[in-house]
Amino acid sequence: MSIIQKKEKNLNQLINKLNSLALTYSQPNYEIEKIKSEKNEILRQKVEIEKKNIDLMREHKYLREKIKNLQIEVKKNSALEDSFNQEIEELSKETENLVHEIEKWQT
Repeated sequence: MSIIQKKEKNLNQLINKLNSLALTYSQPNYEIEKIKSEKNEILRQKVEIEKKNIDLMREHKYLREKIKNLQIEVKKNSALEDSFNQEIEELSKETENLVHEIEKWQT
């Protein structure tokens, strides 16, 4: 179970406990209002955290796709570079052969 899931479970348990508090206790009204206020604040924080989590998950997915695309691009560039180096090597060998042929004809 992930940390977020554990925290959400604990938060939900706390909210359930706050909801189940009976008004039959001899608690002053200001304590009841304080508890309600804390409950509302906890719910507000939960919603805010969930929104942030969704945003982070969306950004994570975007960045993962971007990395994947960059890796594909790097592989393509590497293949092109290898091909280019091979062509240069072949041209270099051909040039050496031509220079040898020219030297043979000149002697």
